Amino acid sequence: MAALGIGIIGTGSIVQTYVKCINELEDVKLVGLYTSSPHRVVAAEKLFKTPISNDLQKFLNNTELNLVCICNKSGLHGEMAIRAARSGKHILSEKPLEVTIEKIDAIRTACEENNVVLGCVLQNRCTNEYRAVESVVKNGKLGKLLLGNAHINWYRSAEYYSNNPWRGTKKLDGGAALMNQGIHTIDLLLNLMGDVKSVFGNMKTLVHNIEGEDVGTGILNFQNGATGTITASTALFPGYPERLEIYGEKGSILMEGGKIKAWNVEGVPAPETVSSNEKSSGAADPTNIGHLNHKIVLKDMMVAIKDSRKPMVDGLEARKAVEVITALYKSSKEEKIIDL
Repeated sequence: MAALGIGIIGTGSIVQTYVKCINELEDVKLVGLYTSSPHRVVAAEKLFKTPISNDLQKFLNNTELNLVCICNKSGLHGEMAIRAARSGKHILSEKPLEVTIEKIDAIRTACEENNVVLGCVLQNRCTNEYRAVESVVKNGKLGKLLLGNAHINWYRSAEYYSNNPWRGTKKLDGGAALMNQGIHTIDLLLNLMGDVKSVFGNMKTLVHNIEGEDVGTGILNFQNGATGTITASTALFPGYPERLEIYGEKGSILMEGGKIKAWNVEGVPAPETVSSNEKSSGAADPTNIGHLNHKIVLKDMMVAIKDSRKPMVDGLEARKAVEVITALYKSSKEEKIIDL
């Protein structure tokens, strides 16, 4: 079987993670990159040692290209994904899939109409620790779920935003602390606790000179009767590892920085998780995430394409966190509870 040809849209720091994954996987090859910035072509060609294009259609017309990985600004994912789908290319997008549910639905429609596989990178679902938690919760070992909390109390410097002016904007970043930094942990919370019935949010910009929130809080009411909270920030120096707390009638589990910190489940011993040197938290440094979980996502996407099945996180799954986050933004703006 011919190797799966992968092309990447974007040339930012996350692209190096993808290139590293591609280099370590079999039956896959990097066939090109696209950037909208002409001045980045020469530097990118030297860094990634692959053809770089400024012409999107030329990039998409490459007959060796099967899968497009979208790694540009969040608010431009939709435009790129729809163009790729219409060119018959499968799509794996960085989070968030897009910054509004309307744009996500347009992507999903384009992929369905052109019979291409759509996946989104929410790689924190891939760790052994999280999968152990997921198994216990979804098999009912915690009993009735009572409370689920997600805390992403991180820190970003002023330069993080000033060096990349699109960050923290509503149009291109979709917001700030919740949509960019918080979405991974919020996705994990929703995957464990289930669908959300209503939310109440409170967003503030207290430190950074940005349009979006650098301190945000939210209260969630789940369809199953449980409740929950979210806190997210990029202003809490020095930044602390993200925390996920799940409480049920038969016990509780706490995770911090992607690792299980407390396991108290009736009749179920704590799992023997194997720690690795893989970096797992971007509490203070956005590049401190490692690449192994991305590699799992990419490998799953390859199999999904081969077997014509849904990937680990498809468009509908990716939509859930964005729907909750945008509802929290709307709630804060209108100062009222928002039903989903």
